[in-house]
This record gives sequence, C-alpha cells and structure tokens, in this order.
Amino acid sequence: MCDCPKPEPRRSRRREAVLKAVASVSGHRTAEEIRRLAEGSLPGIGIATVYRSLKCLCGCGKVVEFKRGKKPSVYELAGARTGHAHLLCRKCGSVTEVPLRGPEKILRRLSAGTGFFPTGSRVEIYGTCKGCLKEDTL
Repeated sequence: MCDCPKPEPRRSRRREAVLKAVASVSGHRTAEEIRRLAEGSLPGIGIATVYRSLKCLCGCGKVVEFKRGKKPSVYELAGARTGHAHLLCRKCGSVTEVPLRGPEKILRRLSAGTGFFPTGSRVEIYGTCKGCLKEDTL
C-alpha cells in the first residue's frame, strides 16, 4: 500500500527524483528507463526505490501507469496532455497515443446526467497493433 496521504505524497528526495525523471520526457517509460533518468539527480537510486516511488506517485494521481500484460508497465505524467487516447497492443505491449476529440463534452454530459463531477479521465483501448496483425498474416 502507498505510504503517502492523499492527495499529496510525503516529500522525499527519491520520490522527487522519480517525478522529475517522469516529467523530463514525453511519452511512456518503463521503471528501468525512469531509474536511469533519475540517476542524473540521485546517483545510485535502485529499481525497488523507483517502483515504490511510482506506486506512491500513481496512488496520489501525479503519475499514470499503463499495464501491458506480460510486458513491463509504462508510466507517464498525469495530465501531461489532454485530448488523447492510448491504444495498447495485447500482443507486443506497444502503447500508441491518438488524438481524441470531444472528451470534455462527454464529461460535461456525464456530470449533467448523473450529478457526478469527474476530476479526470483517461481512455485506454486494448487490441492488436498493425505490426502484430501484419505478422499474423505472414
């Protein structure tokens, strides 16, 4: 379980180094890639520390995790960009971002119809990517 009280995690140099590493690049990165980036500001940071920090940062909503089946999860900064969906390939684990028009309208309609006030959203669509489909037909 995350050791940080919601909504703001307890400050630590390790967590800040991991958050800085995630924020320093666009797109999705594995925990190992994040560890290598975090070493720039905190030499010797271990992979277990990175995983614990990511779990906490995901728990408080600062980072988003994308599970890719048997492949390692990838992470991105929460709210880094709006108006896009993630296409996740169940076969190879690739993550592709595509523009998504109109999510604000959907959220407003949802709120008006139910009284529920959404504070964020993300769209994940699972399937098979073009590359894997091509391999299957060869």
